[in-house]
Amino acid sequence: MQGKVMTDNAMPRVYAGIDVCKDRLDIYIHPLGVHFDVANDAGGWRHLLRCLKKHQVELAVMEPTSKYHRAAHRHLHENGIAVALINPCRARRFAQALGQLAKTDRIDARILALIGERLQPSRTVPPSDDEEVLEELAGARAAALNERTAINNRLETTRSKFLRKEFASRLRSLDRHIERIEAEIRVRIAADPVLARQAKIIRSIPGMGPVNVLAILTGLREIGQINGKEAAALAGLAPFADDSGPRQGRRRIQGGRPNLRKALYMAAVSASRCNPDLKRFYKRLREDGKSAKLALIAVARKLIVLANSLVTENRCWEPACP
Repeated sequence: MQGKVMTDNAMPRVYAGIDVCKDRLDIYIHPLGVHFDVANDAGGWRHLLRCLKKHQVELAVMEPTSKYHRAAHRHLHENGIAVALINPCRARRFAQALGQLAKTDRIDARILALIGERLQPSRTVPPSDDEEVLEELAGARAAALNERTAINNRLETTRSKFLRKEFASRLRSLDRHIERIEAEIRVRIAADPVLARQAKIIRSIPGMGPVNVLAILTGLREIGQINGKEAAALAGLAPFADDSGPRQGRRRIQGGRPNLRKALYMAAVSASRCNPDLKRFYKRLREDGKSAKLALIAVARKLIVLANSLVTENRCWEPACP
């Protein structure tokens, strides 16, 4: 009997971990064991791209680090390199699970490369220029609102006439600043046909106001491209089991995107009063003995699932048939 000689010519899949800081990128290529660093600027990105293509990297993994990862992420994506963004907390827990307690830029890059190999995270598409500007405007609006609240709180307890006058002047200036930002947000949403359509669909849901629409458009760019369970999980509104043996623990929400969750919770307060379908749903939960907070979280979850479904189907809200 004549046997066959089997040869394995398959090349191992190659992954890169990229640790980001303001001025430098640390890179580790697994399983080749290659480590190097480049400047976090246009020249460094070009050098990085050449190295990743040379080693035929299948996926690069990095953590979103404020704004310092954005340009490198966009450069790699536009030049054909798949990039996945990983939550820094998740990466640290992965390192601890491997017994890696030390933390340096070089170690972090290696951990990110191992995450690419073992967890196979999905690639992350960077936001478009318009989406990025809209996110910046939303962030500036939120910062201005927080500053206005802080100044109002200080004004209530300040006895100095000079300071009260200064605070009042600053509040008037902030009000005009917020109005200009909100006007620019409206203009930018209206100028983008996709965002304008999504905003119209979400706004059609009773309980959803302009602030909630903005929070969803900037905090859940995946809307309409994922299912309802994924939308709820990304918003931090999906309950997770906590069972062990015969014990059945209380389901709790966790993780997700906090700014989006806060906006949806406030929308739930409004929807539980003015949305006929969700008002009945909220009332039924309260009659079943659920706390007001738990019932509102359930309404918020319904809202994001509903918004995602309507955007997917490209239709506005209509009341359910009685």
